Parts: sequence; structure tokens; C-alpha cells
Amino acid sequence: MHAREFLFLIGAVCLYSQVITADTYSAELMVESNVTLEAETVRSSLQNTADFTVTENGSPFKVTLGENELVAECLVFGDESTCNCSDNYTWSNEVCYKSNCCRELTCTQNVSDVTPLCVAKIKVSINGSVNLQESWSSDKTAMLKKEFEVLNGFEILNVTDRGDGTADFEVAVSVKFETSRLQAIVTSVETNMNAALVVDTKGLVTIESPVAPVCYQSDPVLKCTFDEKTERASWTMSRKHEHFELADGSVVELDESCSTMEQQSCVGVKLTSVTGIWAGTYECGFTSGSVRHTAKSQLHVALLPDDILLKINPLTVVCSSEESQDVTITATILSSPEVFNVWCTYNREYQPICNKTNEDHHVYTFKVSVSCKKDVKPHIVRTTFENSKKQKKHAEVTIPVIYEGKAFCEEEMLDGEFWPKTPNGDTAINRTCAEDKTGFKSRTCKDLNWQPVFYSCINQDIQNNLLAADNFLKGLGATPEVAKDIFSQLKNSSAAFHSDSSDTTANIDASINILNKMAEASEMIVLSDGVLNDFVGAASMMLDTTWTGINKSVSHDMSSNYLMSVESLVKNIKVNRSSGIDTQNLQLEFCSRDDCNVSVFDINLNLNKSSGIMKTLAIKNLMEKLRNNYRKTEPTSLLVSATLQDSNDSSIEIRLDFPTGWQNYSKRYCVFWNTTNNDWSDKGCTLKSSDSYRTICECNHLTSFSILMAKSDISTEDLDMITNVGLGVSICSLVIFLTVEALVWSAVVKSNLSHFRHTALVNIAVFLLLADCCFLASSSPEDLSESLCLAFTVCKHLFYLAMFSWMLCMSVMLVHQLIFVFSPLRKRVFMFLSSIVGYVCPVLIVGSSYVYCKYTGKNYFEPEACWLVFDGLLEGSIHAFVIPVGTVILTNLFSMVVVIITLVKSSAPTDGKSDDKETVKSIIKVVVFLTPVFGLTWIIGFAMLMLKQSDPMYQVANYSFTILNSFQGLFLLLTGCFAEQKVRTELIRLVRAKSNGRSESMKNLTSTTYTKDK
Repeated sequence: MHAREFLFLIGAVCLYSQVITADTYSAELMVESNVTLEAETVRSSLQNTADFTVTENGSPFKVTLGENELVAECLVFGDESTCNCSDNYTWSNEVCYKSNCCRELTCTQNVSDVTPLCVAKIKVSINGSVNLQESWSSDKTAMLKKEFEVLNGFEILNVTDRGDGTADFEVAVSVKFETSRLQAIVTSVETNMNAALVVDTKGLVTIESPVAPVCYQSDPVLKCTFDEKTERASWTMSRKHEHFELADGSVVELDESCSTMEQQSCVGVKLTSVTGIWAGTYECGFTSGSVRHTAKSQLHVALLPDDILLKINPLTVVCSSEESQDVTITATILSSPEVFNVWCTYNREYQPICNKTNEDHHVYTFKVSVSCKKDVKPHIVRTTFENSKKQKKHAEVTIPVIYEGKAFCEEEMLDGEFWPKTPNGDTAINRTCAEDKTGFKSRTCKDLNWQPVFYSCINQDIQNNLLAADNFLKGLGATPEVAKDIFSQLKNSSAAFHSDSSDTTANIDASINILNKMAEASEMIVLSDGVLNDFVGAASMMLDTTWTGINKSVSHDMSSNYLMSVESLVKNIKVNRSSGIDTQNLQLEFCSRDDCNVSVFDINLNLNKSSGIMKTLAIKNLMEKLRNNYRKTEPTSLLVSATLQDSNDSSIEIRLDFPTGWQNYSKRYCVFWNTTNNDWSDKGCTLKSSDSYRTICECNHLTSFSILMAKSDISTEDLDMITNVGLGVSICSLVIFLTVEALVWSAVVKSNLSHFRHTALVNIAVFLLLADCCFLASSSPEDLSESLCLAFTVCKHLFYLAMFSWMLCMSVMLVHQLIFVFSPLRKRVFMFLSSIVGYVCPVLIVGSSYVYCKYTGKNYFEPEACWLVFDGLLEGSIHAFVIPVGTVILTNLFSMVVVIITLVKSSAPTDGKSDDKETVKSIIKVVVFLTPVFGLTWIIGFAMLMLKQSDPMYQVANYSFTILNSFQGLFLLLTGCFAEQKVRTELIRLVRAKSNGRSESMKNLTSTTYTKDK
């Protein structure tokens, strides 16, 4: 009795449930028969089978049979059996390792019931190298082959002897295997051969990646999966002569959270906005023990040039007539395998007249015809590159054109460099640098004179290091070894910081950019303290020289960038050391104790903490380079930065003891560097004590600290108290004033003159009230946000100007009435002109001054004072207040003089002494009554600008100004309201009427009660 069994691999088996869900599966079907059957007979019968039903977990499913293939065939005779795998199939691991049927064509073991019996052959390779203490021999090859022959599906072993006891080998197998089995072989080889073994595999990992080229600036995703759980996963990328490890960065995002029950190891990588540098071969790897399983895939990018360098010839078009002139445009890009469609546009499209290619670059040449007809529009030539995905990238260049009769700077040779004729106001670019440098030089033609050359040529070594740092930030090659190499190269380039070359500052700026990129990368990639010595050394050397050849704005940006980068790197570099680093300009110390007392450059710091490591860095020769808009102070020479690593403290208090030694400066401020505003701030820092030699500060946060010096501070506690009390009294007085005016208005404005006067007084009171409220609200600028401080500054500027504008209206109206007695102002004319002067003019002045500061890059206000900025004579936004106010005060002073002269002339000279007394009384009355409403007390403020702070009269003027102007609302109430007879009379009448009304009510009530009693 015998039976024949067939094992079929059924491909494309479709299962349909009652809902319309279709999936494709592979399954094994075993056919048993008691008679001898041919395989083709069975396959033929399966072809005629359309649908049948299978049950899974108690649920029936309809199955449609698609394709089928013979996998294995077994012939069973009683207890004996013989099985064979079909072509392209081999024994499964269970058959091989349990039944010892591995490389035999026919298995005589009883394995017909094993599932799976045979598996499809796959291509798996094991690559490795063996390092011996002795030379390689054929015996070693035999030993190595014997070890690997135990693997199921073993096919061949190839060994390449490299000499010095090192050999590379490759093993080809056709069946997947478990990592533990390969690890056992590796361990056995290392033990038996006393060798070190490095092994990786290919063919066991599944990789998913885009097949077609991806678009430029797209975000492709690659993913690798592996059946077993492994210890770690990684990605690498390689291109011609270059190999990089990938890590999280600004472009690379690794994902190890994609594993499933079936695929227990998974690692994905997402690339953001890919460019040409990301085209290459990507390899993923899963490591377990000494074994690394890998897979590779090629990523193709539809390239566009990362940089397009445009040059023009001639550098400037000089027009002697209206005839057009030809200009040659060259566009240079790095060599690329992409075939670009290239054209340039200037009024119309131009095709390249020449296309040259060398090993490193593609150069496209165009010739355009530039019109010499006068046109206010710039002459811009745009070059366009289009790739296979129809994506485009543009680059533009402006052709300087000197029209006939237009002003320009003459061509000039300077230090061997040619500067062509350039239109006035334009900047000429010269892209010729020394042989070992890259970049450009620029020079501006201003007021028909050439300005100094701005150098942007940097050393090629520094440029290469900058590109390496940029790749590191992106996540390309971001390893500890690469980081150490970047900082080492930066330190080795320090000679470029001390040369007499005009490019020194450009080299320093590029080096600061390297620090900045590494600081950004340190937020995502862990840097070890092995880079500290080179990093601190290089950063110190950048401060050895003054940064010349640049304006203050550039210097401020460079120094701020330097400070933030150095501070971030010190904070993020993980340290495991106690010894500090001392260089010429930087001193770094570490403290892991709970009670830290550290001294750096004679700055003593004390901090109590519960955990972590305190890092303290002192910096010399940087303070004078940083922006300083804090209270007209002068910087000291030292700056200190304190940060904590691995700390859990929620609140801290740090004490800093600075050496000062600036005996000529009596006022000191404890400040920190505000990275948001790029300026100094005192928020959270308090001055505890100060003398001629030391200054002690306490702060409740960590960052970069210093002290700033001022010769004196006009603000004192007494003045602050007087100001607050005076403003409070003024606000109450103004509220009373406006209430009284509302009550007596109809009774006191019977004539035009009274209407004019009280209209002006009410506007003066309203705007003074608003200004005083804003002044009080902004009396503590350190507690306000920058936007709120700006709003209060604008309001105070506007309300005070409006107040003075109405004071001007009042004084001019008074003088007009005195001089033109028989030509009185009409009410409509007065209201129209006063509205323009009192409302429109202040808005225009404030708005134009703010817009001017905004678009010229100047500061409109000081955040430390919430008031306008004074930068010098006729410099600063304060002059948009001082000049209008000064004009009003001088006009009002003139008006008062006119009133006094008119009063003196009108006095009849009858009885000498009595008349003189009356005249003097009248003059005093005029001065007292008109000074508050004319704002003449503000003259003292102008006097303070002319006095030195060391002058004894300065303090007298300071207190006088504070008292008179903080109580201005009270004086306005007394002189503008209660001093007027009509107002007093009407108030008395209203009070009596109210009192009489109450008396009548009481009489009526009494009379009614008496009647009831009767």
C-alpha cells in the first residue's frame, strides 16, 4: 500500500467576506492519495476548481484559487518515505535542523507532515573579515568552511587573504536563518581560531524606498524591517568616495517606533527638503551581538543646482547713447548627472550660446542685449534651471547701467583689484579671491565716492569645515568622531584669526557660523567632553583681535551670535570631568558639589543646588563688541555665563561677585544678556552691594551675566516717591476739574472767548490725565513686556504732544485777542484750526517718527525706561518730542511776554506807587495763572539738559522739575478752574440750589407731619 502526497504553493488566493474586502494570500495545500498520481494531474484538477469555502476561527470565507505551483513531492511506502523539493525550493529549517536533511536532494526521513516542508530559495550573503594573530592558510579556510557548512542552504564560501593575518570572506546561503545560529558560529570561530570576527548579512532585511527619482525639496521616507528583535538599528548613506552615518538633525529624522508583531525590528528615516547631496546609496542595519543585518537601496533625486553663481561681463554698462549694448552672462553650477533645461530671461527668453563642462562644473553662457533707454526699473537678468520633474530654480543678477548724464564713481585700481564704473548708490561685487580662499569683495559707491572695501573672502579650509558643520547639523555624518574633527579643524585654522589680511574678520565670522551650527546640532545630537579643549581654544582665539572692517550692526550680530553659540555649546556638551580649561580669553570651570563656589577671571560665583553639574564660563574681550542700549551705560571687560547640566532644581539663586575698579563711575547695574532682544536686561537680577572695587549681584536665573557702569543716575527713592504722589494728586485733580467743567459748562461759555478758553482747558486736562495714567502704568518697565512697553511709549508721546498742542492753541488765541481787539476769531475757524493743531499734528509727528525708526533700523524706545531714545545731538527718537515741545514752550513764553507788556501799557500812570504795586500784582497773577496752562514749568527740563550732573544746581533743577510737573494737574485745577470768577459763582449757585432743594424738602416733610398730628 502506498500513497503519494503533493504540496502545492497556492499563489493569489483571494478571500472574500460578505463585505467587499479583497486580499491576496499565499497558502500551502497538501494532496494525499492512495494511488500513484502525477503532479500535473493534480494541478489540472485544481485549475478547474473555481471557488470553495474555508473556515477560520469559526467563520467561513469564500476562497478563489488563482495560481498554483508544485513545491514538493513525497512518495510514502508504509513506514518509509522519500521527499523531494521542486526547483528553486530547498528544505525548510525545521527539516534541516531536526531531520538532518539540509543539502540532500532527496530526504528519506519521515517529514511529509512538516509544514513548511520546502521553502523558496532566496539570496542571502554573509560578509565578514577575520583578524588572526598569525598568517592566513588553507587550513584556516577549511576550518572556516566547516563552521559555516552547518547553516541550512549553505552554498559556497569565498576567502580573500589580505595579508597580515587578515582575510575577508563571503558565504552564500539560500535560506533565512536565525541570528542566534549565526552568532553561535561567530563565537565558535573566534574561540577555535583565536580570532576577531566582524560579520554582516544581506538578504534578511526588507527595505522600502522610492523606486522613481524623488522631487527636489521633497520629503522621501525609507523604511527597513527585520523579523527578529535586535539591540540597535542605524542608517548610513554613501556616495562617490564618501560615507556618512545618519543621525537626527535638521533634515534627518529617524524612527524606530514602526515595529510590529511580525516585524519585531524596524527603523525608518524621513528626509526633509532633499537636495542633491542626499542622492546616494542608503543602507540600514540591525545589530545583535556581533552580527549586523543590512539592506541597501539607491535614492535618486531629480536634481536642481544648490548654488548658481552668476557673473556678468562687462561689470557695468556705460551708455553714451540710447543704443543697446550686449552683456555676457555666465551661470556656473557644480557638475551634476541631471540634464537641465536652461534659459535666461531679460525682456525675453535667451538660450545658452555655449555650454562647457569640466570635471567639477557646468558653465552656461548667455548673451543679452541691454537697453540704454532711461528706465527707473532695475535691469534684472533671471537664469532658470529645469529638471526632469519640471521643477525650476532661479537665480538673478542686476546689471548696473550708467545712463548718459547719470552720476557714478570712476573706475579704480585698489590693491591690485579693479573696481569698474558704478552708478551712485550701487554696490560693486568682485568675486576674485586669493587662490586658497573663496567668497567675494564688495564696495559701495556713495555720494560719488568709493566706500571702503567689505571683504567676504574666507580660507578654503574654513569653508570646507563650515560645510562639514552644516552637514553635521543636517544629520549627515553626525558622529562624535566627526564633531571632534570639526572642532579640531576650527582650532587649527586659528592662524587665519591673527593674520594681517583684510579677510580676518570674514574668517572669524565664518568660524562663528561653525560654532552656531554645532550649537544648533548639540540640541539634537549628544556631544561628549572630548571636544571641549579644541572648542574652547578655538573660541578664545576668535577674540584675540579687534573685528575691523565692519560696521557696528554687523559687529553686534557677530558678537551676539558668538555668545549664544558658545553658551549653548557649554550647556549641551555632556561633561564627566572636574578639571577646568583656562585660555587667554575664556576660562571654564565645573562644579558637581551641592554648594558651588567657583572663581573665573576673578569673578566669584556661589550657587546652592541639589543635583547636576554647574558649568561656569568667563569671557574677555567680548563686552565692547556687544550691543548696549541699557541706560546710557558703559560695559566692563568681563562677562560670565553659568549653566546647569542634569539638574532638577526648579528655582535657583546665584550670587555673583564682580571686580570693577572703575572708580569714576558711581552707578552700577547687574544685567544679563537677553537673547530675545539681543541686548542687556536687569530682569531677575538685583544689585546687593557695590564699592570702588567689587560689585555683588544676585539673580534668580542662569544665563550670561555682567555689570554695566554709569556716571550717575538721576532717579532716587525721594524723586520716585514725589513723582508717584504728585501724579496721583494730579490724576484726582484732573478728574475733579473735568467734573466741574461738565457741571458749569453751559453757564461759563456764553461768549466765544470763554468757549475757546474752556475748550482748550478741557483738552489740556484730558490729554494730561491720559499721559499721567500711562506714566504711572509704565513706572516699572522691568515688569512689562516689550510690546506693552512700546504701547505706553507711543501713548505718552502722543498724549503729551497733544497736551502741548492745545496749550499752543490757547496761547495763540489769547495773543490774537489782545492784538486784534476789533477782529475776533470766529468759533468755526478756531475749532477747525485747533483740531488740526491739537489732534492731527501730534498723530502725524508720532506716526512719522515711529515709521522712520522702524524702517531705518533705529530704536524708537528704550525698554528699560519705556520712553524715547536719546543717541546724541539730533540723534534719537526723543527729538520728535523735544523739538515740538520746545517750539510750543518758546511760543507760549513769547505769548506771556506779550500779555505782560500789554498789561503794563494799559496801566494809567496816575498815582505812582499804588499803580506800580497793582501792576506788579497783575504781572505776578498773570505769571502764576498762565504758567501751568502754558506748560512753562517744562523749561526746567531743558535747563537740565544744559547742566552737568555734577553741578549743584542740577539737583535743584531736578527736584523742581519733578515737583512742578508731577503736580501739574493740581495747578491746572487751581488756576484754570477755581481761580475763574464765573466758575466759582456757578459752583456756589449749584451748591446753594442743592442745599435749598434739600431745605424745601425738609419743610414739606415737617408740614405734612404736623398736619397729621393735628
